[in-house]
Amino acid sequence: MPTEPSIKILLIDDHPLVRDGLRARLEAVPAFQVVAEAGGAQEALSHAHHIAIDLALMDINMRGTNGIELTAQFHALFPHIAVLILSMHDKAEYVMQAMQAGARGYVLKDAPGQDIVCAIETVISGGIYYSAALARQLSRPMTPGLVLTARERQILHQIAEGKSNKQIARELDLSVRTVETHRLNIKRKLNIDGQAELIKFALQQIY
Repeated sequence: MPTEPSIKILLIDDHPLVRDGLRARLEAVPAFQVVAEAGGAQEALSHAHHIAIDLALMDINMRGTNGIELTAQFHALFPHIAVLILSMHDKAEYVMQAMQAGARGYVLKDAPGQDIVCAIETVISGGIYYSAALARQLSRPMTPGLVLTARERQILHQIAEGKSNKQIARELDLSVRTVETHRLNIKRKLNIDGQAELIKFALQQIY
């Protein structure tokens, strides 16, 4: 007996030709069904409110609300819908921003077509998926530039110089409480627990 479509997909891309190509590729897989398309955020959110959807496949570059912002909205409003990013951007910071917004995977537009199929199957089954080129990037040692803001990198540099929170606050014209908050955020983002470990990391990265 033929396989009934079981994974309902929403395509979100502001280029109709791209959506046409994706629809053709995805609907060649018996288990996939493209139930809706959207060229922007409002249309995508409307579909998600009114149609049963399992997965949203979306681009980052869109007019108005971009894909990362829209991912965060989907994550907040429709946590049952898995979000998979399909983008031309191959820089690690885009991947980190997308995953922090709630995406479950990130596939490059120039990846083989089978990658998209594998990514959808992985994400729907509860896993995380990156294109092979991105996985190699993300497996490299973490550097502050990938996940830290400009202000956090400034503070990391000050930490490497052995300055206290009060000294950093005076140097950067911030309150001590703000510096303490930045320190906590740095440790959380870099998965670092103790002060000694943070100082060691700062020295390795700055010098």
